[in-house]
Amino acid sequence: MAVEKTMGSSSLVEVIDRILDKGIVVDAWVRISLVGIELLAVEARVVVASVETYLKYAEAIGLTATAA
Repeated sequence: MAVEKTMGSSSLVEVIDRILDKGIVVDAWVRISLVGIELLAVEARVVVASVETYLKYAEAIGLTATAA
């Protein structure tokens, strides 16, 4: 008798593996001002990916220097 895995739920390890394989980007920007005076500005960019994924895409857009 074969054991079937249900596709309805994922384990934390599977989720982390997928994030590191494909990558995830979170881009947030918040600005609080009162009567035209900026009181607080927060800008955050979070990129989570494996080193292999980063190098693959960074090379494609020219962010890595090639060794001579």
